[in-house]
Amino acid sequence: MAEHTRIRVMTVDDHEIMRGGIRFLLLAFEDLELVAEARSGEEAVKLCGETSPDVVLMDMKMPEMDGIVTTKTLKAACPNTQVLFLTGFHERGLVQQAMQAGAVGYLLKDTSKEDLAAAIRAAAAGRGTISPEAAEALAGDHEALAASGSELTERERGVLALLAQGLSNKGIAAKLNISEYTVRNHVSQIIAKLGVANRSEAAVLAVQRGMAE
Repeated sequence: MAEHTRIRVMTVDDHEIMRGGIRFLLLAFEDLELVAEARSGEEAVKLCGETSPDVVLMDMKMPEMDGIVTTKTLKAACPNTQVLFLTGFHERGLVQQAMQAGAVGYLLKDTSKEDLAAAIRAAAAGRGTISPEAAEALAGDHEALAASGSELTERERGVLALLAQGLSNKGIAAKLNISEYTVRNHVSQIIAKLGVANRSEAAVLAVQRGMAE
């Protein structure tokens, strides 16, 4: 595989054993390249600016700057870098805060290496991946909001269905034969009507509640 096609990955975890495990895991995939390892949030922000990773694997619990604060700071400094949480915690509040901070996905540390690699590839393409446990916790936060799906227009439901399939705005535009600008407007309306923080939360809610059918 050509070097320029490899996905550049950075890990952020204060545990050396965890960083070493991910380092070894990534060696199994020719299209994934580990370009940096950060032991803290502060180091992550610094290394992101120096190495420009495509995807960051973010731990949740770290001293001084936790994963939430680090994600917010990192996304402000490196807006083109996608953050994928890889943690042992899936409490509802943490999942929601992670998505609101700008993360594209949320996985648990017992995720298989194949699923992690697939999630990294999806994140690099701007598509979110959320573990079943995290998705269940997140959907539970929207029980009372499920009825708001009835407020979506037919076109918005069509956009939501494609969004839940992981399509980008460009892909949705091509499928529906409309402009990307129109898609962005629809996505904004969907997010507002469903009361979610971003498109990843909207996709999760759609799948969990059968609103993407």
